[in-house]
Order: sequence, then structure tokens, then C-alpha cells
Amino acid sequence: MLVALSLPFWLLGAIFDVRLLPGLPLSSLGAACPAVAALLLSAREKGLRGATALLKRSLDVLRIKRKVWLLPAIALMPVVSAASWGFLRATGTLLPPPQIPAFRALGLLLVFFVGGLCEELGWSGYVTDPLQDRFGALPAALAIGVVWAAWHFVPLAEAHRSFAFVAWWTLGTVSMRVIIVGLYNATGGSVFTAALVHAMSNLCWQLFPVDGSFYDPRVTGLILAAVALLGIALSGSMTPAKARR
Repeated sequence: MLVALSLPFWLLGAIFDVRLLPGLPLSSLGAACPAVAALLLSAREKGLRGATALLKRSLDVLRIKRKVWLLPAIALMPVVSAASWGFLRATGTLLPPPQIPAFRALGLLLVFFVGGLCEELGWSGYVTDPLQDRFGALPAALAIGVVWAAWHFVPLAEAHRSFAFVAWWTLGTVSMRVIIVGLYNATGGSVFTAALVHAMSNLCWQLFPVDGSFYDPRVTGLILAAVALLGIALSGSMTPAKARR
């Protein structure tokens, strides 16, 4: 169903070479598709009440018993981006200093949060719990991460990304899904938390360091992979949220 819903947006992106933002082709509007697919499937399985219950999880902050987990949800990607910027500078890449106008950053954060929420209603709110209850949190996160990355391949091609870019970006994206699932579980299955991490990731990419210029998915991907591995080793957040409640 997700592919069928996404096809019109992919075709629009193929026909019209339009950028909504630097690096974002017209097909990026398909971010709404995971939410639409999840709501339709929930309605088919559990009726209108099922779809309504899923939609209510958009702002499920009350699920978060330990609000301290919101700190890594907000700060992770700025720290990763700063580390990536510092590494590139230290290894000789001539990077301009970051330019982050406050009002533009807040506007982009709002846009990316809405887009991230649309995606996470599907990836986190609908798909994650059944998969991790059956196979475990880490296998579920890896499986969702691979599908999540592959779903972006058409927009990436329409943005004229190279094969190497897409390969390293995929490593970072799968690692990011492992991190998102870990934080989702640590916050009692909060879709809001997942959407916040998702939004911060997109925001930091778009601002790195100026309109996404010089963004290197190889460096960011390796840092995210290291963070994901460290999180798995040091925390219990890869325990399914259902078992933690």
C-alpha cells in the first residue's frame, strides 16, 4: 500500500525538477504516505476507533514517564552534526561557519516535525510494536530501517544523489532507525519522541552548515552507526516498549 500511495509523488518528482528546499525534490511531499497507509490499515483492522487511536498518538507526550529521554531526542543530531563538521574541518575540508538564523530554523523545525510525524505514525506507531514483539527490538529496527531507506531511493535519485552518497546515507538511515526505536522504547512507545528525533535529523541536515552544503553522509553515517552500537551496548532501550510498561 505504501508504494501505491507513493507512486504519484514519485512521478511528480520525475516530471517536475522542482526543489522544495535544497536537496528536497517534489516527491518529498510523499512524507504523508506512511501516515495515510497506517491509518487506512488501522481502520481496516480495527475500524474507525483503531485509526482514531493511532492518530491520537501524534502527541502522546504523557506516555513519556521519564522526560529526561527528551534530551537525547533533541540534542543527538546537533551533537552528531557538530562532530561531523569538526571532523571534516580537522581533515582539511574547507567548510564555511554554520549559519543558523533562528526564525528560519524554527520554521524548518515545524515543517520537519509535521513531516516526521506523518512518517512516524507509520514507521513507529503502526509497524514497530508488532515487529519487535514478534522478532525483538533490534531485528525490527534493522528491518524497518532497510525498508525506510529503500523507500527514499526514488527521491534521492530525483535529487541527483550519487551511488556512493546513497550507500553511506543508507548506513546512517538504518543506524538512525535503530536509535529511534531505542528512544521510542525508552519513552514508553512515544510516537512524539520518534517524530522529534526524525525532525531534528532533517533540520540538522538542512542547516549543515549552510542549506545542507558540504553534508557528507559518509562521516555522518559512520558517527550514527557508532552511536547506535554504543546505545545497544550500554542501554536496555532495545527492549520492546510493551514489555517495559
